[in-house]
Amino acid sequence: MTYMPPMDAMFLAMESREHPMHVGGLALFEKTDRADDFARTLYEDMVRGDGTVASMFRRRPGRSLGAFSLLRWDLDDDVELDFHVRLLSLPAPGRVRELLELVSMLHGALLDRHRPLWEVYVIEGLADGRVAMYAKTHHALMDGVAAVRTWQRTLASDPVARDCRPPWRAERQRRQQKSTGLSDLTGAVRSISRTVGSVPEAISGTLELTRRTPGPLPFRAPHTMFNVPISGGRRFAAQSWPLSRLRAVTATTGVTLNDLVLALCAGALRRYLLAEDVLPERPLIAMVPVSLRGTETGPADGGNAVGAALCDLGTDEPDPHARLARIRESMVRTKSTMSRLTPLQVLGLSAVNVAGLALPSLPWRHDNGRPPFNIVISNVPGDEKPKYWNGVRLEAFYPASIPLDGQAVNITTISSGGSMHFGIVGCRRAVPHLQRLLLGLEESLAELEQLD
Repeated sequence: MTYMPPMDAMFLAMESREHPMHVGGLALFEKTDRADDFARTLYEDMVRGDGTVASMFRRRPGRSLGAFSLLRWDLDDDVELDFHVRLLSLPAPGRVRELLELVSMLHGALLDRHRPLWEVYVIEGLADGRVAMYAKTHHALMDGVAAVRTWQRTLASDPVARDCRPPWRAERQRRQQKSTGLSDLTGAVRSISRTVGSVPEAISGTLELTRRTPGPLPFRAPHTMFNVPISGGRRFAAQSWPLSRLRAVTATTGVTLNDLVLALCAGALRRYLLAEDVLPERPLIAMVPVSLRGTETGPADGGNAVGAALCDLGTDEPDPHARLARIRESMVRTKSTMSRLTPLQVLGLSAVNVAGLALPSLPWRHDNGRPPFNIVISNVPGDEKPKYWNGVRLEAFYPASIPLDGQAVNITTISSGGSMHFGIVGCRRAVPHLQRLLLGLEESLAELEQLD
């Protein structure tokens, strides 16, 4: 038994049929002459083993009095890998369209809480000869940055390497100390004490927010078509752009790559809302997750270590250059504020920024209130060097994150193999024609490339 930190428990508590709380990713491996053989081999690599599974991938919610607990993880001693890892084949004609439809369906399905909270699907049948793999992990188990790093460590930089192994057996399992009820209770009490003891410092972070930050502030965002209750159905759209194109723009404009990603998303959202004739007069506000992890954090750490910053997307500004400048200025102000805070104060500031996400679960209605922000846009650090799974190159990795009630669209990006990969997840009912956002991203990039 392992104590469950409050932030991890929050993601279990927020979950419902309409709100699956897992993060995922779609990997595409390059075309090979042995595509069918590679798909089968990849699947067999995943399920092969001596039965030893790393503790992080054995965690499932504990049970107390017949209900799932939000206080502890139990460790599954008999993980059925052939349940967690499955081999699927796309229907004809095997286009990317069919692949994205399949991933949309898989991403909308809940994970089984009676088992460890992760699943992997190896997908064959793409007409162009590529092989795909979709993986999802509950946010209570690990956040998006931890999940990306976990999978990155399984890949090799050397194309001739043949020793790649899945993350649940990537490292020899350490001998587990046998726990006792007393030791588990002691650990829980210590963790809770640390949490309670940190509250004053976290509150000071929220006071710092109100004193020093000129904006944007939470609950000042305009209401949009994205800020509505959502259903459980999902739509997933994905596309890649060469990093060389993005870096040429950052070199010309003097902004960061993250600023540019936000500007591309802002331009795409503005175009989408104009096409729907629902662009608000006030600018959209994005919540931008900020990792609080060190660069060496490994898979065994798991859990969640994420802060939240707010950014003015400038969607009321028709001039793309002026919009980019506003985004840069907004992020500079936010980073300046966060740089003066301790990690616990950053958590307090972040708690204020994301507090509104919990409102849909409260018993009273709040339909007339302003949303805390309009959309989540996350740029996850990746590894730009080419990566391989036992000799087959990883061509692209598209992140798939979590829409919520009042937040019907989520945009997440990751850089990998010389490209920036965009993964967009939206509520199937609330956000029609989600793929139009991809066209808007390309048009926004082309527009910024033409700036003097």
